[in-house]
Amino acid sequence: MFEDIPVEVGLIHEGERIRKEDMHVELGGPKVPGKFELVLVRDPGAITDGSVRVVGPDLDMLEPGKSYQFGILIEVSGEKLEEDLEGVLERRIHEYCNYIQGVMHLNQRYDIWVRIGKKSFSKGLKSFRQIGSVLIGLYRNELPIIEKIQVTFLTGGDEFDTYYPMARERYEARDSRARGLSDEEVDTFYGCALCQSFAPSHICVITPQRYANCGAISWFDGRAAARMDPEGPIFPIAKGECIDPESGEYTGVNEHARKRSMGEVDRIWLYSAFGYPHTSCGCFEAIAFYIPEVEGFGIVHRRFSGPTVNGLAFSTLADSTAGGRQIEGFHGLSLEYMRSVKFLKADGGWSAVVWMPSEIKELLGSVIPADVSRAIATENDAGDIPTLQAFLKEMNHPVVGRWVSPEEPAPGRDSGQGRSPEHPVMTIGELPLSSGGVTIILKNAKIYAEKIIIRPAGAGKTGGGKDA
Repeated sequence: MFEDIPVEVGLIHEGERIRKEDMHVELGGPKVPGKFELVLVRDPGAITDGSVRVVGPDLDMLEPGKSYQFGILIEVSGEKLEEDLEGVLERRIHEYCNYIQGVMHLNQRYDIWVRIGKKSFSKGLKSFRQIGSVLIGLYRNELPIIEKIQVTFLTGGDEFDTYYPMARERYEARDSRARGLSDEEVDTFYGCALCQSFAPSHICVITPQRYANCGAISWFDGRAAARMDPEGPIFPIAKGECIDPESGEYTGVNEHARKRSMGEVDRIWLYSAFGYPHTSCGCFEAIAFYIPEVEGFGIVHRRFSGPTVNGLAFSTLADSTAGGRQIEGFHGLSLEYMRSVKFLKADGGWSAVVWMPSEIKELLGSVIPADVSRAIATENDAGDIPTLQAFLKEMNHPVVGRWVSPEEPAPGRDSGQGRSPEHPVMTIGELPLSSGGVTIILKNAKIYAEKIIIRPAGAGKTGGGKDA
C-alpha cells in the first residue's frame, strides 16, 4: 500500500517510543508554545484531492536535535460528512501517525508532541509529504465516507499564525456544544482504545460529564464515531446499573473494564481519585495529584514547565500516573472534565483542590466556586509545602477544617484525612517488608510517623542511624 515510503507502515509500530537520544527532530511538545492538529470538513470545491503541502521548512531542512512549532491541517469532504465528525476524524491523526515506523505521536489538539527517529530519517523518511501520503492512504482505506482529502503541514509562516488561533476557537466551539447533558440522562457511555497501544490496561470511559482524558473526545464525539465506524477504536458501553452515584461506579463499566483489560482492571470509580480511579494512558491534559501534607489535591497541566508545589514536575508526576494503572491519589484528566459537576465529586470536588498553575485557574475561573477560588494557591502564592500550608490557613481553605492537632485522634479515613500536616509523610510506590521468611509488599503506601529512623543495612538496634 505504501511502496513509495522508505519505512514500514503498520499496527506493529503503534506504541513505539522514541527517546530523546534517538530522535532526529521534535515537533511540538512541551518546549514549544505553538502546536496544533485540526480537521475541517470543507465543500468539495475547496479541496485539491490527494494534495500534500508543506508550509515552512520541510523535515530535511530542520536542524537535528531541535524542537519546532508544528501544525497539521487536514481538510476533507464527502456527502455523508458533517462538522460534528471533525473531532472524531482529528483524533485518528494520533493513531495513523503511530503506524509509521520511527514516528511517535503523543497527545492531541494544542498539545501534540511528535518525534521523528534517527533510524527512519537515515532510511529516507525526510519529508512531511511522505507522512502526508500515509495519512491520506489510511484515511481513505479505513473511512470510505471521505471522498476528498488534502493535508498541510506547517512549521512556520503566516499561515501557521492564521490557523493556530482558528484551531483554538474550533476546539472551544466543539466543547461548548457538548456541555449540558448529564450522565444520568443516557444509558450508553463510550470507550476509546486509541491509546491502548501505549497503555494496554488503560480503560478510557467517555460520559456526557467526563470527557476522554486527552480532552479531544466528548460523549457526542464518541456517539458519532461509533456510528461512523462500528468496528473502530471508539465503541459503545452499556452503562448498566448505577452502584454508587457519588463515586460514579456502574456495573456495565466494570464489566467492560474486565474484558478490555483482560482482568487487570475490574472496577472503576469515574468521579474519584481514590479507591478504583479511572485509569490513565499518557495523553491526559492534566493531572490531579494528592498532597497528603494538606489533605488536598494539586492540579498541573502539560504546559506548566516549572516544578509543582511538591517539588515534582509534570513529567515526573506523569510517570506515576500513566501506564493504565490505578494509582490512588494520581488521576489523569482533561481540562474540560474540570468544568463538570462530577469533577472529583466523591473527593470533595473543587473544595478539595488546593493548588494549581495560574494559567488554568484563570482559564477555569468561571466554574470554580468563588468562595473556594480565592483560597486555591497558584505558583505565585506557594512554591513548597510549608508555604502552601500557611496560605491555606490564612485563606481558611475548606481542607483546613479537616486538619487536627497531633494530640487529637484521626477520623480514620484511609486516604489520610484528619492527619496533622506537621507529621512527616512518605509516599512509596512499592515497599517490601520481610520477617520470618515471609515478605509483605505494600503497594502505593502512604506512611505517617512522628519519627523516621534510617539505619544502614545490617546495623543493630543501637547502630548509628539518622533520625529524619
